[in-house]
Amino acid sequence: MQPPTSKPGPNPLGTAPISRLLPQFAIPSIIAFLVTSLYNIVDQVFIGQGVGYLGNAATTVSFPFTTVSTALALLMGIGTAANFNLNLGAGDRDKARAVAGTGLSCLALLGLGLGLVALFFRGPLLLVFGATPDVLPYALTYTSITAFGLPMVTFTTGCSNLIRADGSPTYSMLCTLSGALLNTLLDYIFIFPLQMGVAGGALATVLGQAVSLIMALSYFLRTRMRTVTLTAQSMRPRWSLFWKICSLGMAPFFNQIAMLLVQIVLNNTLTYYGALSQYGRDIPLACAGVVSKVGMLVLGCVIGIAQGCQPIFSFNYGARQYARVKEAYRKAVISGTLICTAAFICFQLFPRQIVSIFGPGSEEYFTFAERFFRIYMFMTFGNAFQPISATFFTSIGKARRGVLISLTRQVIFLIPLLLIFPYFWGIEGALYAAPIADGAAVVVALTISLREMRRMPAEDGDPA
Repeated sequence: MQPPTSKPGPNPLGTAPISRLLPQFAIPSIIAFLVTSLYNIVDQVFIGQGVGYLGNAATTVSFPFTTVSTALALLMGIGTAANFNLNLGAGDRDKARAVAGTGLSCLALLGLGLGLVALFFRGPLLLVFGATPDVLPYALTYTSITAFGLPMVTFTTGCSNLIRADGSPTYSMLCTLSGALLNTLLDYIFIFPLQMGVAGGALATVLGQAVSLIMALSYFLRTRMRTVTLTAQSMRPRWSLFWKICSLGMAPFFNQIAMLLVQIVLNNTLTYYGALSQYGRDIPLACAGVVSKVGMLVLGCVIGIAQGCQPIFSFNYGARQYARVKEAYRKAVISGTLICTAAFICFQLFPRQIVSIFGPGSEEYFTFAERFFRIYMFMTFGNAFQPISATFFTSIGKARRGVLISLTRQVIFLIPLLLIFPYFWGIEGALYAAPIADGAAVVVALTISLREMRRMPAEDGDPA
């Protein structure tokens, strides 16, 4: 246990080369996001193979609970991490400690509240989420078990951001990785040899989340934090700090909610206009599911870079080391763009091969899927700018700009275009809505970010 009177040395966030810090923090974050994305895909595969399409449908209508959990976790987790690093960079360790304690306590309370809502109101909510009479029994079984895991996954996802901000990105990754690997193993055991159906898939999920929670709690309970020492007093929620945390966590929170709204609008648009086309209702909807899952992998890489840069942005901005802030932003955007460009090339050259991974289909299915990939994902090469820029503004304490950038693609551009374009051009209009929205979001993100870079003082130490 670190004595309170000890004087820690210089924080590497403010002294180590950016070219070394970026992979050190970003790679574990990328792995964590990819593992989470792959875990969702594998979970669907196991339940679909072992239970059938009704099992898959049950997990689909239950998924909004997970989306809300992630939104709350990012609201508190990123908001806490950004405030924590800003105060550390400014040299105020006492306030950083209070921010960490408030964030952890509120994460626990919000996760518990969500779990109780899911447990006691799951029936009416599942009907709102689209459960049919055939799907509802499976969904009720699944949610009655996963509701107990919602407080655990909310807390673990949120506090992994604080662990990363404290200078332990690898441990943050291991918290996610351990639970996901156990969940995958138990999925197979419970669903196939033990024949437990959707209940087995749900139980595997909760047990994996429990392992991740134990690892996350051990980081704090064993006083392993590198930069501050938490006490029982620091864990008391301070509502003034709670609102500051929320202000810096609003951008990723709204981004998650916006993604949920886009999926609902897109699914209904494709179903309606698909019925009026040669492809019917089912083919466009199936293709949308494949594209969204593959897109999650690319987005996971970019968000991993953005989240890995958050401690670097916040600490150096708080320490008024503006040259390091600019360098970190520039290198993050370059790294993200290289990944997105590689994905763009794959989507344009190998769409049929990618779709075939998710199972067989008719020639019409593959024809539409190829067109879906090539048009809907055409601006993938530019998709690094928006999430990295939104995280950048959140990290430096300018939450309103972060929220604006987060909302541009999904809410301001994509949803209106998904509603307008198909009215004139049918299902083709839905496909072209995405690249136009992506392009507009890139322009907005670049414009706001470059203006901020020009306004940022040229000399370190000057007031921003």
